[in-house]
Amino acid sequence: MKQRFITGVIAAAIFLPIVLYGGWPFLILTYLMASVGLYEALKMKKIRLLSLESVIPFIMLWLLLIPNRYENLIEKWGYHKLELLLFLVLIYLMYTVVTKNRFTFDDAAFGVLSALYVGFGFYYLIETRNAGVAYVFLALFIIWATDIGAYLIGRSFGKKKLWPEISPKKTVEGFFGGILSACVVAFVFPFSIHLEVPLAKLLIAALVMAVFGQIGDLVESALKRHYNIKDSGNILPGHGGILDRCDSWLFVLPLIHIFHII
Repeated sequence: MKQRFITGVIAAAIFLPIVLYGGWPFLILTYLMASVGLYEALKMKKIRLLSLESVIPFIMLWLLLIPNRYENLIEKWGYHKLELLLFLVLIYLMYTVVTKNRFTFDDAAFGVLSALYVGFGFYYLIETRNAGVAYVFLALFIIWATDIGAYLIGRSFGKKKLWPEISPKKTVEGFFGGILSACVVAFVFPFSIHLEVPLAKLLIAALVMAVFGQIGDLVESALKRHYNIKDSGNILPGHGGILDRCDSWLFVLPLIHIFHII
C-alpha cells in the first residue's frame, strides 16, 4: 500500500502539471503513455517488439493519435488518416501470407484491435484537453471518485458479486457506490472549476462515465484473465502498467465525445 501511494503521488506530480500546461509537452506525454500501453497489450499476446508484427500496430497507433487540428498535414499529400490506417491493415494481412501463417489472422486482428483500443482512448484524451483543461479534470475526478467509491462501499457493504468470473472482488454494491460517488463529484465540481455545462447534463455525464469506466475496468480484467497475467506491466510499482491505470479512460474519454457530453 505504501509503494502504491508513493507511486501515485509521483505520477500525479508529473502528469497533472503537464495536463495543465498542455501544448507539445502534453502531446509528447500522451504519445509516450499510449506507446507503453500498446507495448503492454502486444506483450500479452507475445508479439515481439522488434518485428513487423509490432511495428505496424505502433504506426497505426501514432497515426490515430494525430490531433484533429494537425490532420491537414496528412491531407496536404492527398490522403486521409483512415485511408492510411486501412493500407496498414492490408499490409498486416499480407504479412500473414508471407509468414505462411506463422503470424496468423488472429494475431493480426489482435494487433489491429489493440492499436484501436489504445489509440482511440488516448486520442480522445488529447481532444478532451483541446476542448478545455477543465473537461480533463472533470473526467479524471469522476473516474477516480468512481474507483474509490466502488472500492470503499464494496469493501464495507458488498455482498453480491458483480462478475466473479472476470473480477472476483467487485460487487454490485460497489458498482452502484461508484456511480453515487461520481454523481457527488459532478455535483460539487462546478463550485471549484467553472464549466458552462448545465447541472443536469453534468449529472448524466457522471452517470455515463461511472458506468462505462467500470465496464472499461472489467474489459481490462477480462483481457488479463484470458492471458493469465496479474498486471499489464510494471512501469508503475504498486499499480501495474499503463493499461492497468488507464483502462477506465480508454472507455470514458471516447464516449463523452460520442455522446456529445462535451
